[in-house]
Amino acid sequence: MQSLPMVLGDVIERNARLYPNKEAIVFEGRCATYAQLAAQARRCANALRARGLEPQARVAILAQNCLEYFEIEGAAELAGFIAVTLNWRLSPHELTDIVKDCTPAVLIFEARFAPAAQHLRELDLGIERFIVIGEELDWAESYAAVLLASPDTPPTTRPQPEDAVYLIYTSGTTGRPKGVVLSHRAALSAAISLSWETGARPTDRMLVVMPLFHIGAKINQLLYSLVGATIFLHRAFSPAAVLQCIEAERITSAHFAPVMVRALLDVPDFSNCRRDTLRAIQYASAPMSVALLREAIAAFGSIFTQVYGMTECIVGTVLHAHQHLPEGTQTEVRRLASAGQPFFGHEIRVVRPDGSLCEAEEIGDILIRGPSLMTGYWNNSAATIEALRGGWMHTGDMGFFDSESFLFVADRKKDMIISGGENIYSREVEEALLTHPGVREAAVIGVPDSHWGESVRACVILRSGCAAGEDELIEHCRTRIASYKKPRAIEFVADLPRLFNGKVDKKALRALLEQLVTPGVVS
Repeated sequence: MQSLPMVLGDVIERNARLYPNKEAIVFEGRCATYAQLAAQARRCANALRARGLEPQARVAILAQNCLEYFEIEGAAELAGFIAVTLNWRLSPHELTDIVKDCTPAVLIFEARFAPAAQHLRELDLGIERFIVIGEELDWAESYAAVLLASPDTPPTTRPQPEDAVYLIYTSGTTGRPKGVVLSHRAALSAAISLSWETGARPTDRMLVVMPLFHIGAKINQLLYSLVGATIFLHRAFSPAAVLQCIEAERITSAHFAPVMVRALLDVPDFSNCRRDTLRAIQYASAPMSVALLREAIAAFGSIFTQVYGMTECIVGTVLHAHQHLPEGTQTEVRRLASAGQPFFGHEIRVVRPDGSLCEAEEIGDILIRGPSLMTGYWNNSAATIEALRGGWMHTGDMGFFDSESFLFVADRKKDMIISGGENIYSREVEEALLTHPGVREAAVIGVPDSHWGESVRACVILRSGCAAGEDELIEHCRTRIASYKKPRAIEFVADLPRLFNGKVDKKALRALLEQLVTPGVVS
């Protein structure tokens, strides 16, 4: 009798045995069965082994959502490599910092990102092999040719449950990227928990539109693959294309950021789009306003489930569909604004600064402990020790429990801004602004935005005798950081409010911004 799967590669091989001819992934007219997906993952693993990669070697992926993404990650899951999922929206400067940190042996990239790959190649950062998906290049191996020349036999190496399998970079409080190390055990545990809590079925047809460099898209693919469901993958989010796919492909389940739900509701022909096959929509990546949630439930039905977690701990709490009661009691309606209750096998504490437990309704620091926690931050033991003090993940979020352990996330202690499902850290934007020669001081906060959830707003003090306009500084930020992180508005001020310790008082800064009517230019 075969033992239960212990590493992610076991899921790939199990599905190939149990559902060999079933559609595993459908992407832009292409389809891979579970047997075909396993064969391609084995070929990729063997090709990388033939090129000298040992277990725990890093394989970086620079690509938008595509079928090959799952094959490459599958190779890591089977053979024990670490898949580094690079955010293709980052600037060359940001990608360079990440590559320097994780030192991948191989970079596999889509041809459209050849300029970024070429930039990394010219810097000679230790990447030994460049493999291109799509159009052939004279300085990179062809992905298709590499796999075609490799056998689909099981790789000679096998990972252990505690081995790292994914390295996903996320910004820290300093604004510098931190690599989150996730083990097979953590990812598999989270997938099993989510599969159980969300009621995934083998008959499901799951739509994935979030970028695969995010843990949200990857964990949803894993949880539905765990039960042998079919994944419909989109390269990027297009509201009209999503609604068309739901109707044409009889989609049963989907995963969206709240801003995506808003965009779907705003499609002009929304009311004429069939969506009766949908039975489950998971929303995550950012809170959904109660007003939007009410509108979404009225349009799609009582099929929404919220999952609260983060890359460092994957899952924390869940607010089930049956707990979304816009017409319920006062307590039930209030819980539409909550993040739900802890996952089975996961503990959550809300604590005071001295570490003692908060009472119900008392705001404190949110801590999570459970099997889906990260191993730590890559090459950053100090940050790991700080984040995992006492075995608990210190999330940096502030919140409280109600009397029945529903968690409410009240604020983000680290001044994180969530815009369109993307995490943006104020310090990172401030650092970009401060590289402009005309900027003396800068402070950044998130402000409410009806479309994006939050948008980035900056307050800037210019150097004496220097002139700079709003458009100029925003464009400067675009050259230093990813475009989605740049400020959407800049206020020019003579001074910044500060706390007694010299730090900018961002609460007072928000009050100041409410008094300012329009952005200006100071020279």
